Amino acid sequence: MNVSNNGGTLYGLGVGPGDPELITLKARRILGSVPVIAYPAPEQGDSLSRAIAAAHVPDGLIEIAIRTPMTPGNFPADDVYDRYASEIALHLKENRDVAVLCEGDPFLYGSFMYIFARLAGEYSFEVVPGVSSLGAVAAVAGRPLVSRNQVLTVLPAPLDEKELERRLADTDAAAIMKVGRHLQKVKRVLSRLGLDEGAEYVERASMTDEKVLPLAEAPDGGAPYFSMILVRRAEEVEA
Repeated sequence: MNVSNNGGTLYGLGVGPGDPELITLKARRILGSVPVIAYPAPEQGDSLSRAIAAAHVPDGLIEIAIRTPMTPGNFPADDVYDRYASEIALHLKENRDVAVLCEGDPFLYGSFMYIFARLAGEYSFEVVPGVSSLGAVAAVAGRPLVSRNQVLTVLPAPLDEKELERRLADTDAAAIMKVGRHLQKVKRVLSRLGLDEGAEYVERASMTDEKVLPLAEAPDGGAPYFSMILVRRAEEVEA
């Protein structure tokens, strides 16, 4: 924990990939002790991180929904994070601790990092790691990510097609995240590289509506944002 004399403590709580039982004991304890929670939410609708943590959130807390546009080209929205960081800072200045919830792990593509960047230099903070989507996807698919000296590359599917292909051509194993509307692009790249056979598609890992399919059976019409493709080359065994 970073300690400062300036007011309350900012907590970044990883609440896991979706299954409420995958919230850590530490995150649950902090949720039961803070007076204020904040969490990312779409411009319209409910927050996934708030829903994951719901069973562990006491009544009567002050709640801040960080409503952010998630459309391509509008994320991260600096003005939105500036505004919500200022709102959170008002509570910290009054010595009220604030826990910011984040799906998965706060520092693995987590939205908390944008609040953290604005406030960590001035206030005490503690980041509580959570079960990441990487671990959850591998677990539900029954597929180890890497072994021995293999190298794992984590790639966001929105990468340019040529860049995605370049990086996949030079790795032993890959986890391709944020698949969404980029599913067909990823399929084309993996097919050209001969990596499509054996690739696994997982959406909403650990949630009640999770799906685990061979990539060839993934839906042609696109995928949800919370989906991932696992790719792994055959392991070379030394003689």
